[in-house]
Amino acid sequence: MTTDNGSGQRNTGEGDVPAGTISAHLVAEALEGAHRLRLDTGPVLRSAGIDPVALTRPGARVDAETYARLWRGLTRLLDDEFFAMNRRRMKRGSFGFMCATAREAPDLGAALRIMTRFMMLVFDDIDLRLLRHGAHAQLVMRGRRPTGGAPLPPPRAFADFTIWLMLHGAACWLVGRRIPIRWIDVRARVPAYTDDYRRLFCNDLRFGQPDSRLVFDAELLDLPIDRSRRSLTRFLKQAPGNILVRYRNADAWLVRVRHHLRGLHPDDWPDIDSLAAAFGISTATLHRRLAAEGQSYRAIKDALRLDIAIDVLRDPAASVADAAAAAGFADPSSFHRAFRKWTGQSPGRYRVEAG
Repeated sequence: MTTDNGSGQRNTGEGDVPAGTISAHLVAEALEGAHRLRLDTGPVLRSAGIDPVALTRPGARVDAETYARLWRGLTRLLDDEFFAMNRRRMKRGSFGFMCATAREAPDLGAALRIMTRFMMLVFDDIDLRLLRHGAHAQLVMRGRRPTGGAPLPPPRAFADFTIWLMLHGAACWLVGRRIPIRWIDVRARVPAYTDDYRRLFCNDLRFGQPDSRLVFDAELLDLPIDRSRRSLTRFLKQAPGNILVRYRNADAWLVRVRHHLRGLHPDDWPDIDSLAAAFGISTATLHRRLAAEGQSYRAIKDALRLDIAIDVLRDPAASVADAAAAAGFADPSSFHRAFRKWTGQSPGRYRVEAG
């Protein structure tokens, strides 16, 4: 059941997520840098129309425009479009300058090379490259310790996803269409909340990896770019709200399938034939539509099992066996193997590190 508190914020039951909204988890992530610097975020929250008390309610969400106002307010407060998540600031106007420069490129591949080089000029502790491997293009990000510099901090999922949001959002605007993502690797361990990342990017998120990478079809690198100065001005004026809504996965088959499964226990999830019938389409059509988004039914089920397991593991009163059962595993050893495959660590270790 979804409720609106009158200030752009919503509370929603699990599995009933309104389109065009952002979880309070991501609001807290965006605020972390300002809080660490002991800055007063009260005026920014009030200007964005966010009630801090409402954010603590289970399932709290804000609409995309509210989150965009928060984003813009924080960048003004910090003079940093990367929310103080790096030792060097991404000063206000950096994203716009990057887009203006990339707009001059002839095609998407050239534009992405410009944007990756720009990011490495801004941040001296990341190495960001565009690689092509057969049918796949990959944006690959690695940590890079500057000569004589301090050790790199532990990777943070929100930081990686923020860079991907900027690069992917700019790329989608440059070619005038959403670029389907095949999968994303993340250096950080799996966070307590992943649903919005899956909606914004893709279902196949792989945590605890050696490098972070965003993978899409290589043939898209040849898409032409033809954006006017007026179009750039309009895009930047509407950012980041336009990125959060226009190019997100809100209407994707991924979201429809996840919503259908969330209402059922994993033991009762239908096979692909029955699921297709429930949507009134053929099995082949469902396979094709999921594949067009870089998805598969098995990957969607695995991601949802992981979300369910993490929810249970965060409850101190629940056991690992409870998490296994809730995720639909009759055999705890199978659950341990699957969880390690998904996250790079055991359920017990995840629980300890999650606190």
